[in-house]
Amino acid sequence: MATSIDDSGVRALLAQAQRGQLPKQPFPSPTDWREVWIYFVFLDRFNRHGGLPPLSTLGNPPLAWDAPYGFRQGGTFEGLRERLPYLAALGVSAIWISPVLKNAKPPGWEFNYHGYAAQDFINIDERFASDGTLATAEVELRALVDDAHARGIHVVLDIVLNHAARVFDYERAGGVVADFQDRGVMNAPLGQEPPIEWLNGFGFPRADWRDTLPGAGLSPDDAVWPTELQRADFFRRRGGKLDDVVPPSGGFVRGDFGTMRQLVVEYDAVAANDQALRRARGRFPVLDVLIKAYCYLVARYDFDGFRIDSVKYVSPAMVETFGNAVREFAFSIGKMNFFTFGEIYDDERTIAGFVGRNSSDTEGFGIDAALDFPLFFKLPGVVKGFTPVETIAAVFQARKQVEAALLSSHGEAGQYFVSFLDNHDQSERVRQPGTPDAQVVMALAVQFTLQGIPSLYYGTEQELSGTTPTRPTYEGVREALWGKPQAFSQTGATFVAVQRLAQLRAREAALRYGRLYFRQTSGNGTDFGMPKGAGGILAYSRVLAGREVLVVANTQGDAARAPWQGFVLVDLDLNGAPQSYTVAFSNLGTAGSGTVRLVPNATFWNESNQPTFSGPAAALFVILAPREIQILTPR
Repeated sequence: MATSIDDSGVRALLAQAQRGQLPKQPFPSPTDWREVWIYFVFLDRFNRHGGLPPLSTLGNPPLAWDAPYGFRQGGTFEGLRERLPYLAALGVSAIWISPVLKNAKPPGWEFNYHGYAAQDFINIDERFASDGTLATAEVELRALVDDAHARGIHVVLDIVLNHAARVFDYERAGGVVADFQDRGVMNAPLGQEPPIEWLNGFGFPRADWRDTLPGAGLSPDDAVWPTELQRADFFRRRGGKLDDVVPPSGGFVRGDFGTMRQLVVEYDAVAANDQALRRARGRFPVLDVLIKAYCYLVARYDFDGFRIDSVKYVSPAMVETFGNAVREFAFSIGKMNFFTFGEIYDDERTIAGFVGRNSSDTEGFGIDAALDFPLFFKLPGVVKGFTPVETIAAVFQARKQVEAALLSSHGEAGQYFVSFLDNHDQSERVRQPGTPDAQVVMALAVQFTLQGIPSLYYGTEQELSGTTPTRPTYEGVREALWGKPQAFSQTGATFVAVQRLAQLRAREAALRYGRLYFRQTSGNGTDFGMPKGAGGILAYSRVLAGREVLVVANTQGDAARAPWQGFVLVDLDLNGAPQSYTVAFSNLGTAGSGTVRLVPNATFWNESNQPTFSGPAAALFVILAPREIQILTPR
């Protein structure tokens, strides 16, 4: 096993990669990541090798596969590899897998099933191997990636820059979790952080490892690895992050993630006046270690992209440098479009500070994209009839304004966002007990037709709805999928709906690259205005190279209500010679077609119910049942 970034094996592989001499040619990147959609695999909860039952069922008394459970369930690399044919049948073109680096063992080893508590930044967690050994884990991870590539599926690895595991305790601040705002020792001036005691491999703080670790004799489970990170001043040591205040401007939030210790990614050897360190590791030594460690993983396992956890807690300048460095490394080995997208749990403006040319005024480009939290904050509520439909249009209008310096056409916005309806960090899934199937499929259809790269959380296609009893915690959305009866059926209604949406998105380039226009509607075919209100009509078009795809959804949640009948505006120039549109997808099975109607003198009304202008228009007549979405394409 490697113990250092400067180990001969790590150094040699990185050198081989940059000389174009890797043992196996890297898998090529997608031409554009809007060509793919992403399935998020929460590795410990997706599938156990050989279809074995979840570990939680082996207790006395056993827990159900969907009971809240904060321990390891036993998902493996081989378990995921066995289900690649299933994912290919669903239409998946990329998988995002939760972190695979070695996590801390005791204390709390049983809790560190999620992968986000790395104790070793260059070695794989042996607990994902079929036999529990590091050697097998390395072989099986590469086999998983290679098999995915053979099926045309790209592999994105979830990584962490912000923090390591609980690798030390605070000596005088309550030990495990310390309050960042404590007016005692935790409020010491910068440069006078409280003493720490590094943990040994059994999870106990060592009084003789106060701040400084011994130079030799450490086990792989002790403290933190690689050796280059074994310095107390490379960690924040200020206690927990500030959850109860507005984050500082720019999104840089300092502090531990609970028991997980924040790295000082922006550590500056020049400011520290450490010339020896600068000569060895450059001006930013922690960042240098992270860059080399993650480039090593790309070279060794052939990953195609990184999803970066908790980005807004890291200095934006360091995130930008990391994104640029990884992009350049990928170029050097022949991956011409390596993809990086970040978790930036915030608003549009904060996200823009980390992504693309918006990230700085320098020559850098930052990371490529971000998870689309602004859309996530609104979309589930809209399709369930709780949130006004106009809030979706407002998200994209704000995006055009904030991203104006990044976009040459608003059709480009989709490449900078990865959309989602739920994930492992939420307290509930988009499908909850009692949520009608039609609403879930409507949400998926909107996600697959709006701008962005869709990401589907594991088990959504198998109707997972959260643990029983419902528990509003992370464990509440982390069921052991393979324990569900007929867990990987390919005949369920939601599976088939996702399959059809994936096929339609692949067939219609406008749904991947098109400009986005929210459409006005009319009940009488003459007076047109933007739909408003909870339970209203959501209507928009995607337009590309003269082809328009129209999406119309009735978000009325009461299935007993009468269908909505009305006209939806389409582009007059594209439909001046009236053409027919066909229902390419409906979550309620509606089939049929209609012909665009030309309106010689339509009146357009603003949000204040005032007529603004009159003129010719083109519109399509649509009938939509409550909870129905239709995707209409030109014949």
